[in-house]
Amino acid sequence: MCVGDFNIGQDFHTLMGKESERYFNMSELKDMESKTIYIVREAYAEFKRPAVLWSTGKDSTTMLWLCKKAFFGTIPFPVIHIDTGYKFKQMYKFRDRIAKEWGLDLVIARNEEAMKRGVGPKDGKFECCTQLKTQALMQCLEENRFDALILAIRRDEHGIRAKERYFSPRDEDFRWNYKDQPLEMWDQYQSITEDKTHTRVHPILHWRELDVWEYVRQENLPVNPMYFAKDGKRYRSLGCEPCTNTIDSNASTIDEIVEELKITKIAERSGRAQDKERAFTMQKLRALGYM
Repeated sequence: MCVGDFNIGQDFHTLMGKESERYFNMSELKDMESKTIYIVREAYAEFKRPAVLWSTGKDSTTMLWLCKKAFFGTIPFPVIHIDTGYKFKQMYKFRDRIAKEWGLDLVIARNEEAMKRGVGPKDGKFECCTQLKTQALMQCLEENRFDALILAIRRDEHGIRAKERYFSPRDEDFRWNYKDQPLEMWDQYQSITEDKTHTRVHPILHWRELDVWEYVRQENLPVNPMYFAKDGKRYRSLGCEPCTNTIDSNASTIDEIVEELKITKIAERSGRAQDKERAFTMQKLRALGYM
């Protein structure tokens, strides 16, 4: 039946299809949110000195929001930001604004000795990341005696991250044995090991990039403006300025990013230099303690 240009039958089914998809997405996001909050609370109950890592990117900002939700608006543990000295100015500005607005107990970690020596991208991606990120994190954990670190990594980001577990122990040398990971079934997690120095906790391991953006839209979360297209370019993943490139995109709103992600076949971290190295390079970095 048609009334003017309006096809009642066709448009009704189109509308109901969109509403059904929206309801399904909301229900799915609610389930993922509940599981994540459960893991965060489990970590807080099991460890004496947990902390959460925050890069200021969309994933880690979402992780902070979920931590706030888990504890009714307040994050009861420190928030670590690793400062390599090479981040975008917009990332520092976003960090300082959100830290103030959300009342974060912010701990800024730097490898001061390496920075004084001038370590940087000129030394190669492996050495730069190891010195300015991994070593900075190691020093921070040792100085503050943190025994658990909550991170916002996801399985779909990179093949080596797909090998991770929700609770992933590191040994006394800060190393990760990706060949010997604990079995996790039916929401039973091995949070305590005898020979660990700390445990990495990954509450959004089961999320996808699309899920994160749909959740950002649903919760109206703040994100760095660099994610939105300008003159046909945008950043899909944020890192150190010398090693992070834009992608071709006209997505200038969250809705447009969501729609773009539904059809793209390009890897999320295609603009990150360390992810363009041979596969074992990223695996080696993570085995040594890289995020």
